[in-house]
Amino acid sequence: MKTVLVTRPKHQAEPFVRELAQYGLNSVVFPTIEIRPVAGWSVPDLTRFAGIFFTSANSVQFFLERLLEESAAELPNLQQARVWAVGKTTGGDLEKHGVTIEPLPKSADAVSLMSGIDASEIEGKTFLFVRGSLSLGTIPEVIAKRGGICVELTVYDNIQPSLEETQKVKSLLAEGKLDCLSFTSPSTAINFFDAIGSKELPESVQIAAIGTTTSGALEKLGIKVDIIPEYFDGPSFAKAIAAAMKA
Repeated sequence: MKTVLVTRPKHQAEPFVRELAQYGLNSVVFPTIEIRPVAGWSVPDLTRFAGIFFTSANSVQFFLERLLEESAAELPNLQQARVWAVGKTTGGDLEKHGVTIEPLPKSADAVSLMSGIDASEIEGKTFLFVRGSLSLGTIPEVIAKRGGICVELTVYDNIQPSLEETQKVKSLLAEGKLDCLSFTSPSTAINFFDAIGSKELPESVQIAAIGTTTSGALEKLGIKVDIIPEYFDGPSFAKAIAAAMKA
């Protein structure tokens, strides 16, 4: 049975592990990021912004938890705002709270999202970007280039894995017990290679990226990507990995 390393946070890994199991694939869960809420921030007056950006389910979770606990009066303002989301899960989590989102980009990444927004919608306007600590900064960069202002609000931290967990994975790699390394965000990839301290991998190991943003981050690290799904979601990702494992 082929084995896939799953680098998602523990609370997000289980559905993906089940998807892989449906194809007869074994999983080793090694969260290269653990998610923790950031303290010391408050929900701003959302009427100040021409639009709000969310690029992960984590950003939605921690932003809305704080909003509902401390600034419930802002929920109607969020529901009435222009809101952009990356990915079906992120958009779906917002819609559960009555938030109407702009059309999702065909590819679930920030570059595709911003390419679908006309520059005239950004120039001279102020936007809110709800982010994690390892965000690549694509959205603020594009907004600035187009003459807008981006207020960045970091609502969660990405915590790297422990030395003990890292050593276990290094041993599995050295012993040839991992057939595929799967990455679902740039931060999972960056943290993985930071943790193991090497970019040298056994030739038999295939590298899977859930989308173009993640594959781009891997390529910047000098890592060749072998697997990218047709659609950038968990089920499609599992299917693509399974197909590659059987080839």
